[in-house]
Amino acid sequence: MDSRKLRYFAVTARLGSFTRAAEELRIAQPALSRRIREIEEELGQELLVRHGRGVRLTPIGAAVLQRAEEIEHLMGLIKHEANQDRPALRGKISIGMPPAAALRIGARLAARMAQAHPHVTLHLRDGVSSLIHEWVIEKRIDLGLAYNATPIDGLENVPLLRERAVLVGPPDQAAVTAVNEPIRLRDIAGLPLIMPSLPHNNRRVLEEAAARHGVRLVIRTEVDSVALTKAMVREGQGYTILSHASVDDEVKQGELSRRVIDNPPVFADLFLIADRSAKSESLKQQVMQEIQALVFDLCDSGAWPEAIGAKR
Repeated sequence: MDSRKLRYFAVTARLGSFTRAAEELRIAQPALSRRIREIEEELGQELLVRHGRGVRLTPIGAAVLQRAEEIEHLMGLIKHEANQDRPALRGKISIGMPPAAALRIGARLAARMAQAHPHVTLHLRDGVSSLIHEWVIEKRIDLGLAYNATPIDGLENVPLLRERAVLVGPPDQAAVTAVNEPIRLRDIAGLPLIMPSLPHNNRRVLEEAAARHGVRLVIRTEVDSVALTKAMVREGQGYTILSHASVDDEVKQGELSRRVIDNPPVFADLFLIADRSAKSESLKQQVMQEIQALVFDLCDSGAWPEAIGAKR
Protein backbone atom coordinates (compact mmCIF):
# COMPACT_ATOMS: atom_id res chain seq x y z
CA MET A 1 0.00 0.00 0.00
CA ASP A 2 1.34 3.44 -0.81
CA SER A 3 0.30 7.03 -0.18
CA ARG A 4 -0.96 7.51 -3.74
CA LYS A 5 -3.50 4.70 -3.43
CA LEU A 6 -4.64 6.02 -0.05
CA ARG A 7 -5.16 9.46 -1.57
CA TYR A 8 -7.24 7.96 -4.39
CA PHE A 9 -9.37 6.17 -1.80
CA ALA A 10 -9.76 9.29 0.36
CA VAL A 11 -10.87 11.49 -2.54
CA THR A 12 -13.36 8.86 -3.75
CA ALA A 13 -14.76 8.39 -0.26
CA ARG A 14 -15.15 12.14 0.30
CA LEU A 15 -16.84 12.72 -3.06
CA GLY A 16 -18.94 9.54 -2.89
CA SER A 17 -18.43 8.88 -6.60
CA PHE A 18 -15.81 7.19 -8.76
CA THR A 19 -16.74 9.45 -11.67
CA ARG A 20 -16.26 12.70 -9.77
CA ALA A 21 -13.11 11.41 -8.06
CA ALA A 22 -11.56 10.38 -11.40
CA GLU A 23 -12.27 13.87 -12.77
CA GLU A 24 -10.72 15.59 -9.75
CA LEU A 25 -7.68 13.30 -9.72
CA ARG A 26 -7.37 13.47 -13.53
CA ILE A 27 -7.03 9.73 -13.96
CA ALA A 28 -8.99 7.11 -15.84
CA GLN A 29 -11.93 5.72 -13.88
CA PRO A 30 -10.98 2.05 -14.47
CA ALA A 31 -7.50 2.76 -13.11
CA LEU A 32 -8.99 4.46 -10.04
CA SER A 33 -11.29 1.50 -9.38
CA ARG A 34 -8.37 -0.89 -9.79
CA ARG A 35 -6.19 0.96 -7.25
CA ILE A 36 -8.94 1.01 -4.62
CA ARG A 37 -9.65 -2.65 -5.24
CA GLU A 38 -5.96 -3.34 -4.62
CA ILE A 39 -6.20 -1.67 -1.20
CA GLU A 40 -9.29 -3.73 -0.36
CA GLU A 41 -7.53 -6.94 -1.40
CA GLU A 42 -4.45 -6.03 0.62
CA LEU A 43 -6.53 -5.35 3.73
CA GLY A 44 -8.92 -8.22 3.11
CA GLN A 45 -11.84 -5.87 3.79
CA GLU A 46 -14.42 -4.04 1.69
CA LEU A 47 -13.97 -0.29 2.13
CA LEU A 48 -16.63 1.07 -0.22
CA VAL A 49 -20.07 -0.22 -1.10
CA ARG A 50 -21.02 0.53 -4.72
CA HIS A 51 -24.62 1.55 -5.44
CA GLY A 52 -26.57 3.25 -8.21
CA ARG A 53 -25.80 6.79 -7.03
CA GLY A 54 -22.12 6.26 -6.23
CA VAL A 55 -20.36 4.74 -3.22
CA ARG A 56 -20.63 4.80 0.56
CA LEU A 57 -18.15 3.85 3.26
CA THR A 58 -18.28 0.61 5.18
CA PRO A 59 -17.43 0.84 8.90
CA ILE A 60 -13.88 -0.32 8.26
CA GLY A 61 -13.75 2.09 5.30
CA ALA A 62 -14.57 5.00 7.60
CA ALA A 63 -11.71 4.02 9.92
CA VAL A 64 -9.29 3.72 6.98
CA LEU A 65 -10.43 7.13 5.66
CA GLN A 66 -9.56 8.74 9.00
CA ARG A 67 -6.06 7.25 8.92
CA ALA A 68 -5.63 8.15 5.25
CA GLU A 69 -6.45 11.79 6.00
CA GLU A 70 -3.97 11.77 8.88
CA ILE A 71 -1.30 10.42 6.52
CA GLU A 72 -2.16 13.08 3.93
CA HIS A 73 -1.73 15.77 6.58
CA LEU A 74 1.61 14.35 7.73
CA MET A 75 2.89 14.07 4.15
CA GLY A 76 2.01 17.72 3.62
CA LEU A 77 3.89 18.72 6.77
CA ILE A 78 6.94 16.71 5.71
CA LYS A 79 7.04 18.41 2.29
CA HIS A 80 6.52 21.85 3.84
CA GLU A 81 9.28 21.37 6.43
CA ALA A 82 11.67 19.88 3.88
CA ASN A 83 11.24 22.94 1.65
CA GLN A 84 11.76 25.50 4.39
CA ASP A 85 15.56 25.36 4.37
CA ARG A 86 15.97 24.51 0.70
CA PRO A 87 17.15 27.43 -1.44
CA ALA A 88 14.69 28.20 -4.23
CA LEU A 89 15.70 26.77 -7.59
CA ARG A 90 16.29 29.42 -10.23
CA GLY A 91 17.31 29.41 -13.83
CA LYS A 92 16.27 28.23 -17.27
CA ILE A 93 16.30 24.67 -18.53
CA SER A 94 15.59 23.39 -22.04
CA ILE A 95 14.01 20.00 -22.71
CA GLY A 96 13.49 18.18 -26.01
CA MET A 97 10.72 15.60 -26.47
CA PRO A 98 9.28 13.46 -29.26
CA PRO A 99 5.90 14.88 -30.41
CA ALA A 100 3.75 12.12 -28.87
CA ALA A 101 5.52 12.37 -25.52
CA ALA A 102 5.42 16.17 -25.60
CA LEU A 103 1.62 16.14 -25.89
CA ARG A 104 1.30 13.97 -22.78
CA ILE A 105 4.10 15.44 -20.70
CA GLY A 106 4.78 19.03 -21.78
CA ALA A 107 1.81 20.93 -20.33
CA ARG A 108 1.66 18.78 -17.20
CA LEU A 109 5.39 19.25 -16.53
CA ALA A 110 5.10 23.01 -16.98
CA ALA A 111 2.22 23.13 -14.49
CA ARG A 112 4.12 21.04 -11.92
CA MET A 113 7.24 23.14 -12.24
CA ALA A 114 5.31 26.41 -12.01
CA GLN A 115 3.77 25.26 -8.75
CA ALA A 116 6.84 23.68 -7.15
CA HIS A 117 9.58 25.90 -8.62
CA PRO A 118 8.11 29.23 -9.77
CA HIS A 119 11.55 30.76 -10.40
CA VAL A 120 12.50 28.16 -13.01
CA THR A 121 11.78 28.85 -16.68
CA LEU A 122 11.19 25.91 -19.00
CA HIS A 123 12.07 25.89 -22.69
CA LEU A 124 10.24 22.98 -24.34
CA ARG A 125 10.76 21.84 -27.92
CA ASP A 126 9.81 18.74 -29.86
CA GLY A 127 11.73 16.71 -32.40
CA VAL A 128 12.40 13.13 -33.48
CA SER A 129 14.39 11.00 -31.06
CA SER A 130 17.57 10.87 -33.15
CA LEU A 131 17.67 14.67 -33.32
CA ILE A 132 17.12 14.95 -29.57
CA HIS A 133 20.24 12.81 -29.04
CA GLU A 134 22.24 15.25 -31.15
CA TRP A 135 20.81 18.26 -29.31
CA VAL A 136 21.89 16.86 -25.94
CA ILE A 137 25.38 15.98 -27.20
CA GLU A 138 25.80 19.44 -28.74
CA LYS A 139 24.39 21.05 -25.54
CA ARG A 140 21.61 22.74 -27.50
CA ILE A 141 19.23 21.38 -24.85
CA ASP A 142 19.83 20.38 -21.24
CA LEU A 143 17.64 17.26 -21.11
CA GLY A 144 15.98 15.09 -23.70
CA LEU A 145 13.34 12.38 -23.92
CA ALA A 146 13.86 9.82 -26.68
CA TYR A 147 12.40 6.51 -27.75
CA ASN A 148 14.74 3.50 -27.97
CA ALA A 149 17.78 5.54 -26.97
CA THR A 150 21.18 4.11 -27.86
CA PRO A 151 24.01 4.12 -25.29
CA ILE A 152 26.45 6.96 -26.00
CA ASP A 153 29.62 7.77 -24.06
CA GLY A 154 29.10 10.71 -21.76
CA LEU A 155 25.30 10.43 -21.72
CA GLU A 156 23.06 8.86 -19.12
CA ASN A 157 19.92 7.05 -20.34
CA VAL A 158 17.29 6.77 -17.62
CA PRO A 159 14.37 4.42 -18.52
CA LEU A 160 10.94 6.03 -18.11
CA LEU A 161 8.38 3.67 -19.64
CA ARG A 162 7.77 0.87 -22.12
CA GLU A 163 5.01 0.81 -24.76
CA ARG A 164 4.08 -1.79 -27.35
CA ALA A 165 4.67 -0.76 -30.95
CA VAL A 166 1.61 -0.93 -33.20
CA LEU A 167 0.90 -1.18 -36.93
CA VAL A 168 -1.08 1.91 -37.91
CA GLY A 169 -3.36 2.26 -40.92
CA PRO A 170 -6.61 3.88 -42.00
CA PRO A 171 -9.68 2.20 -40.46
CA ASP A 172 -11.02 0.83 -43.77
CA GLN A 173 -7.91 -1.14 -44.71
CA ALA A 174 -8.02 -4.95 -44.63
CA ALA A 175 -4.72 -5.29 -42.76
CA VAL A 176 -6.07 -3.40 -39.76
CA THR A 177 -9.73 -4.42 -39.65
CA ALA A 178 -9.11 -6.88 -36.80
CA VAL A 179 -8.17 -3.99 -34.54
CA ASN A 180 -8.42 -6.02 -31.33
CA GLU A 181 -6.13 -8.79 -32.61
CA PRO A 182 -2.33 -8.66 -32.57
CA ILE A 183 -0.48 -8.92 -35.87
CA ARG A 184 2.64 -11.00 -36.31
CA LEU A 185 5.80 -9.28 -37.44
CA ARG A 186 6.09 -11.55 -40.47
CA ASP A 187 2.56 -10.58 -41.56
CA ILE A 188 3.77 -7.00 -41.97
CA ALA A 189 6.18 -8.13 -44.67
CA GLY A 190 4.92 -6.88 -48.02
CA LEU A 191 2.83 -4.04 -46.61
CA PRO A 192 3.86 -0.63 -47.97
CA LEU A 193 5.38 1.18 -44.99
CA ILE A 194 5.88 4.88 -44.38
CA MET A 195 8.77 5.16 -41.94
CA PRO A 196 11.38 7.69 -40.81
CA SER A 197 14.82 7.45 -42.38
CA LEU A 198 17.77 5.88 -40.61
CA PRO A 199 19.30 6.48 -38.10
CA HIS A 200 15.89 7.26 -36.53
CA ASN A 201 15.72 5.18 -33.33
CA ASN A 202 12.32 3.59 -33.99
CA ARG A 203 13.30 2.65 -37.55
CA ARG A 204 16.54 1.13 -36.27
CA VAL A 205 14.75 -1.02 -33.65
CA LEU A 206 12.20 -2.20 -36.22
CA GLU A 207 14.88 -3.07 -38.81
CA GLU A 208 16.85 -5.02 -36.19
CA ALA A 209 13.76 -7.00 -35.12
CA ALA A 210 12.87 -7.76 -38.74
CA ALA A 211 16.43 -8.90 -39.55
CA ARG A 212 16.53 -11.21 -36.52
CA HIS A 213 13.37 -12.99 -37.69
CA GLY A 214 14.06 -13.04 -41.40
CA VAL A 215 11.35 -10.50 -42.24
CA ARG A 216 11.81 -8.24 -45.25
CA LEU A 217 10.21 -4.83 -44.80
CA VAL A 218 8.93 -2.79 -47.74
CA ILE A 219 9.66 0.87 -47.04
CA ARG A 220 7.66 2.76 -49.66
CA THR A 221 8.35 6.29 -48.36
CA GLU A 222 10.71 7.79 -45.79
CA VAL A 223 9.16 10.64 -43.84
CA ASP A 224 10.80 12.31 -40.83
CA SER A 225 7.62 13.93 -39.55
CA VAL A 226 5.12 12.08 -37.37
CA ALA A 227 2.30 14.47 -38.30
CA LEU A 228 2.93 14.07 -42.04
CA THR A 229 3.25 10.29 -41.68
CA LYS A 230 -0.14 10.11 -39.96
CA ALA A 231 -1.70 12.27 -42.68
CA MET A 232 -0.35 10.01 -45.43
CA VAL A 233 -1.55 6.87 -43.64
CA ARG A 234 -4.96 8.46 -43.13
CA GLU A 235 -5.16 9.03 -46.90
CA GLY A 236 -4.41 5.36 -47.58
CA GLN A 237 -0.87 5.77 -48.93
CA GLY A 238 0.53 3.05 -46.69
CA TYR A 239 1.05 1.92 -43.10
CA THR A 240 3.41 2.95 -40.36
CA ILE A 241 4.66 1.66 -37.02
CA LEU A 242 4.45 3.89 -33.97
CA SER A 243 4.07 3.67 -30.22
CA HIS A 244 0.61 2.82 -28.88
CA ALA A 245 -0.03 6.22 -27.28
CA SER A 246 1.14 8.25 -30.28
CA VAL A 247 -2.05 7.40 -32.20
CA ASP A 248 -4.45 7.12 -29.28
CA ASP A 249 -6.41 10.29 -30.11
CA GLU A 250 -6.73 9.47 -33.82
CA VAL A 251 -7.91 5.92 -33.07
CA LYS A 252 -10.56 7.21 -30.66
CA GLN A 253 -11.75 9.66 -33.31
CA GLY A 254 -11.96 6.92 -35.94
CA GLU A 255 -9.27 8.48 -38.14
CA LEU A 256 -6.72 5.66 -37.83
CA SER A 257 -6.61 2.04 -36.72
CA ARG A 258 -3.89 0.14 -34.90
CA ARG A 259 -2.89 -3.45 -34.19
CA VAL A 260 -0.34 -4.45 -31.59
CA ILE A 261 2.70 -6.16 -33.10
CA ASP A 262 3.31 -9.58 -31.58
CA ASN A 263 5.31 -12.75 -32.14
CA PRO A 264 7.74 -11.18 -31.56
CA PRO A 265 6.58 -8.02 -29.80
CA VAL A 266 8.28 -4.76 -30.74
CA PHE A 267 8.68 -2.23 -27.96
CA ALA A 268 8.99 1.54 -27.81
CA ASP A 269 11.04 2.37 -24.72
CA LEU A 270 11.09 6.00 -23.63
CA PHE A 271 14.29 7.25 -21.97
CA LEU A 272 15.32 10.46 -20.24
CA ILE A 273 18.69 11.56 -21.62
CA ALA A 274 21.15 13.81 -19.86
CA ASP A 275 24.84 14.60 -19.79
CA ARG A 276 26.51 12.60 -17.01
CA SER A 277 27.42 15.87 -15.28
CA ALA A 278 23.69 16.48 -14.67
CA LYS A 279 23.88 14.63 -11.36
CA SER A 280 26.03 17.42 -9.96
CA GLU A 281 23.69 20.19 -11.16
CA SER A 282 20.78 20.73 -8.78
CA LEU A 283 18.43 22.27 -11.35
CA LYS A 284 18.85 19.46 -13.88
CA GLN A 285 18.63 16.84 -11.15
CA GLN A 286 15.39 18.27 -9.77
CA VAL A 287 13.78 18.51 -13.21
CA MET A 288 14.83 14.93 -13.98
CA GLN A 289 13.12 13.79 -10.76
CA GLU A 290 9.98 15.76 -11.66
CA ILE A 291 9.86 14.13 -15.10
CA GLN A 292 10.32 10.64 -13.66
CA ALA A 293 7.58 11.21 -11.07
CA LEU A 294 5.21 12.65 -13.67
CA VAL A 295 5.67 9.78 -16.13
CA PHE A 296 5.25 7.20 -13.37
CA ASP A 297 2.01 8.90 -12.25
CA LEU A 298 0.68 8.99 -15.83
CA CYS A 299 1.37 5.28 -16.31
CA ASP A 300 0.03 4.32 -12.89
CA SER A 301 -3.21 6.27 -13.36
CA GLY A 302 -3.90 4.98 -16.86
CA ALA A 303 -3.48 8.45 -18.39
CA TRP A 304 -0.71 7.01 -20.62
CA PRO A 305 -2.58 4.09 -22.24
CA GLU A 306 -0.90 0.70 -22.41
CA ALA A 307 2.37 2.02 -20.97
CA ILE A 308 4.32 0.46 -18.11
CA GLY A 309 6.36 2.89 -16.02
CA ALA A 310 9.96 2.00 -15.23
CA LYS A 311 10.71 1.33 -11.59
CA ARG A 312 12.41 4.23 -9.90
